Amino acid sequence: MPVVAPPIKSQGIKTKLVPWINDIILKSGINTELANWIEPFFGTGVVGFNSPIKGNHIVGDTNPHLMNLYNGIKDGNINQNNMRTYLEHESKLLETAAENGYEYYREVKNRFNREHSSFDFIFLSRAGFNGMMRFNKKGDWNIPFCQKPNRFAPAYITKICNQVANVERIIRGGNWQFLNQGFLDTIAMAQEGDIIYCDPPYYGRYVDYYNGWKEEDEEALYSALLMSPAHFILSTWHHNEFRENEMMERFWNQFNVVTQEHFYHSGGHIENRHPMVEALVFNFELKDTPVLQQDLELELALA
Repeated sequence: MPVVAPPIKSQGIKTKLVPWINDIILKSGINTELANWIEPFFGTGVVGFNSPIKGNHIVGDTNPHLMNLYNGIKDGNINQNNMRTYLEHESKLLETAAENGYEYYREVKNRFNREHSSFDFIFLSRAGFNGMMRFNKKGDWNIPFCQKPNRFAPAYITKICNQVANVERIIRGGNWQFLNQGFLDTIAMAQEGDIIYCDPPYYGRYVDYYNGWKEEDEEALYSALLMSPAHFILSTWHHNEFRENEMMERFWNQFNVVTQEHFYHSGGHIENRHPMVEALVFNFELKDTPVLQQDLELELALA
């Protein structure tokens, strides 16, 4: 099945890795009908919205704007119709604004930093440079304008509205909780038989879109997952052509690890963009071994 894309864009989004993650879940022996999905770093939500788990979905994030957006969709205050009306209105103002639209982008940014509208959040996510999501220490949106002509073409607005509608369908088809809280609080809600999926900020790679991530945070995450009665899958980086993730040796290599090469479009210039070997870390055995064999062959090819 095609991956359902969320209406929010962000660097590091796991869209292309969703089939791989779901394959691990389906080979875990976890009861997908009864297990609850626990996700303490929800981000854009692309993994959770495409999860094969049918139980309750308890997801959290320290970024309040993400949780406000999805709670707004859940409550019916945000839908494809009012999102279309908003984007069509804002796109006209953007097209006619001075400095190729930058003046109006700045106006929306200032308005969002005062009022925190989820509609403005979508606008900034799509009009900001390179699909980035970043906030300063005060919690204000901090991404420069993307000066792409006809930024909100009719087809692009339709695409965003369809994404809102698809997410609304998924949320209404299950039992979802969107919680603005720290990762330890969300992990503590997991019970035996549940599955926790973690996609924390990558240590040593970049600063998270809302909070920083330090070595003590990685250690706290390790301790919480080690003590949890639930199954878990952790997404992290394994190595790239320049260096290895030192947290693998310190914390994660004691669990099962599979890897896959992934290319991030995260640099402003193509020469600054490099492939990275992603790792999935999990605390259960797979019922099928070909996945592990494929990853072994991949690692040998990269060596």
